[in-house]
Amino acid sequence: MTAPDTTTVARPRVPIVRLVAGFGPAFVAAIAYVDPGNVAANITAGATEGYALVWVLVVANTIAAVVQYCSARLGLVSGASLPELLGRRLSRRGRIAFWLQAESVAAATDVAEVIGGAIALRLLFGLPLLLGGLIVGGVSLVMLAAQRHRSKRLFEGIVVGLLAVLTIGFAAGVFTGSTSWPGVAGGLVPRLKDGGSVLLAASMLGATVMPHAIYLHSSLTRDRHGDAGDRLPHLLKVTRWDVIVALALAGAVNIALLVVAAANLQGHAGTGTIEGAHAAITSALGPVVGVLFAVGLLASGLASSSVGAYAGSEVMAGLLKVRVPLLVRRTVTLLPALALLAIGTPPTATLVLSQVVLSFGIPFAVVPLIRLNSDPAVMGAYVAGRSLRIAGWTSAALVIALNVVLLGLTFTGTA
Repeated sequence: MTAPDTTTVARPRVPIVRLVAGFGPAFVAAIAYVDPGNVAANITAGATEGYALVWVLVVANTIAAVVQYCSARLGLVSGASLPELLGRRLSRRGRIAFWLQAESVAAATDVAEVIGGAIALRLLFGLPLLLGGLIVGGVSLVMLAAQRHRSKRLFEGIVVGLLAVLTIGFAAGVFTGSTSWPGVAGGLVPRLKDGGSVLLAASMLGATVMPHAIYLHSSLTRDRHGDAGDRLPHLLKVTRWDVIVALALAGAVNIALLVVAAANLQGHAGTGTIEGAHAAITSALGPVVGVLFAVGLLASGLASSSVGAYAGSEVMAGLLKVRVPLLVRRTVTLLPALALLAIGTPPTATLVLSQVVLSFGIPFAVVPLIRLNSDPAVMGAYVAGRSLRIAGWTSAALVIALNVVLLGLTFTGTA
């Protein structure tokens, strides 16, 4: 018997106040799309290609919205997170193998976020990178303690507050610099002028989907709304708008980063690192904008680091049925990032390399996500309709293919 398509399910009108009151989980997941890795990629794209790759960010954000909506609706409809559903279907060996790859992704996530925050503290206060990494780790522990001992709503509030801070910090230069709005509009037209722009586009698109955000969003939505029952049609609408608004905000921040770089950094030497880009932004737009940029980077690192640790805990609990205290786990996962800072690895290069490691985990998260959304045994009457299945599989195929290209270019020395 064929399950009915989602289009047959009634979609009630929802008052705007009730709609907004349900927002939150997608804003936490959206932090993954404005992490320090995105900062590095978008500034590089703007500084080298001008406004030409604005369209890439629009496409990337559309893909992100599709994938995150699939994750959120899976948790809401099934009442289980993606890791929990996988844990029920895999053998013991399969669960352990899947967990090991997910832990590798979590470690790479921590490296990027902690190093990004450490760079920000060095830009703001001249602190050594290792000390900055310790401070970022300590603050993230405090944030996770708030989530553990207070409420998930408090954690959401802190993360959304940091999202607001980084939005102001990264967007500050758009209206104070020499932005060419016709140039921005022209950048919406898809085109790739040479091999360099192809590589940048692959990097920006291929690193769009962060595996830990996919695992976590299903858990966040389930925990926020609990047993949906008769409220399910209403909550699905709330979730859809939560994703649209949160990802639109994240996309605007990324576009702002590219636009600022395109308007002010083209032709500047040394913009291949975050520190160099900060120096060029300060020179072009003044010290106030430079400080705001560094504050935005710090907020990005703090929020992303905490969200990544939370995601890793949910993956372990779902796959292995083991719950290590979140603060203990956070302390352990900080060690690789701190070790890299201690031995003096180039921070921006290390951050970029961490994104390559992340790309290995994308198929393990995206493919099961779309399959479970398409399974009537899991989703019942809310099984993904044809349009969502097409959008989901197209997004998955595009992201995975671009990551394969990016990995190939990296290991052949072309990247």
